[in-house]
Amino acid sequence: MWDDFRLVKAIADRRTLAGAADTLAINTSTVFRRLGALEERLGTKLFERGRVGYALTPSGEEMVGLASRMADDVASFERRIAGRDLKPSGELRITTNDSFIIHMLTPIFARFREAFPDIRLEIIVGNQSLNLSRRDADIAIRATAHPTETLVGRRIASVAWTIYGRKGDEHPRERDEFRGLPWVGFSDSLPVSANGALADLTGQEAVYRLNTVLGLSHAIAAGMGIGSLPCFIGDAEPTLERLAEPQDDSSGAGLWLLTHADLKASARVRAFLDFAGAELMALKPLIEGRRAQAD
Repeated sequence: MWDDFRLVKAIADRRTLAGAADTLAINTSTVFRRLGALEERLGTKLFERGRVGYALTPSGEEMVGLASRMADDVASFERRIAGRDLKPSGELRITTNDSFIIHMLTPIFARFREAFPDIRLEIIVGNQSLNLSRRDADIAIRATAHPTETLVGRRIASVAWTIYGRKGDEHPRERDEFRGLPWVGFSDSLPVSANGALADLTGQEAVYRLNTVLGLSHAIAAGMGIGSLPCFIGDAEPTLERLAEPQDDSSGAGLWLLTHADLKASARVRAFLDFAGAELMALKPLIEGRRAQAD
């Protein structure tokens, strides 16, 4: 019966049989056959087939609502069971973004594995926020100003941003002199507060936009324009030059280590939070943009 609910929810979420098949890791013909058999058994249509995909009927909406509640209950049970382990062992799923992976986290993951060889790490890289309540991941390492209320953890540091250009090029050194210079920025799919701040400084549209911070750093290094970057990227890249000091924004986005409240007592989660927390605190001057000032 649970498989029937999962099937209907997958079709509703993806709006196509092919999408549902991908979610459930089965083929499209199996989805079609199982849906037909379910509707015949229930004696009612669960979906209307249209040009834009599969739309729920009232009966389908009721079934999806129940499926969502069942999924939440199953995930809650799994979190409580996972939180009872006593030995730091097993699989630990961590979500973060590519910038943190490349510039900070991989050496920390390597040292953690040396310290806790019985824990297997699975790293999920992406800018989207995964649902820790649904066990999409056990731990999130992300930059945010307001963590989700259901998550617990610690704020490591403020994530400082400032303006960078290609090293060796001639650049102004005062913020009011940046106006009119070509700049590169983020697309709307990756909203970043530093994007708008630099737009105000230059007074023009970006000549190049993209949805990855790492890609932006490469564009600046290639001489496409000036741009805003986190200091832990810009200060560590020898081809880039800091053009201004970071703005004081201690109330803005911070680097957080987060987990779900039901998992905080898990031995492997606790081990990672303690280990990574200490390692990241050692990098706090770099994250907050204070390394270049001290050098």
